[in-house]
Amino acid sequence: MMKPKIKSSFVVINEKGLHTRPSTELVKCASSFKSQVHLIYQNLTVNAKSLLGILMLAAARGAKIKIEAEGEDAEQAVNTILHLAQNKFNIKY
Repeated sequence: MMKPKIKSSFVVINEKGLHTRPSTELVKCASSFKSQVHLIYQNLTVNAKSLLGILMLAAARGAKIKIEAEGEDAEQAVNTILHLAQNKFNIKY
């Protein structure tokens, strides 16, 4: 049985971009799913469950980041991350 690959994208709306705190929220979220979740930005693909990986993207405000998830809960993983991104990764300045 082929595992579905779900793709989507979001724009970073946090004033300071994807720095440590929003990245930590993203890792916590991605890690709660069984699926493999990757983020793609400027030809760099990283594991969404890796804080160091996400920080390596150095994504500033306005960056468009692609999400790809593969596995049994891939669709739920992508939708949850999109929701988190729309809520500024739960960061209030």
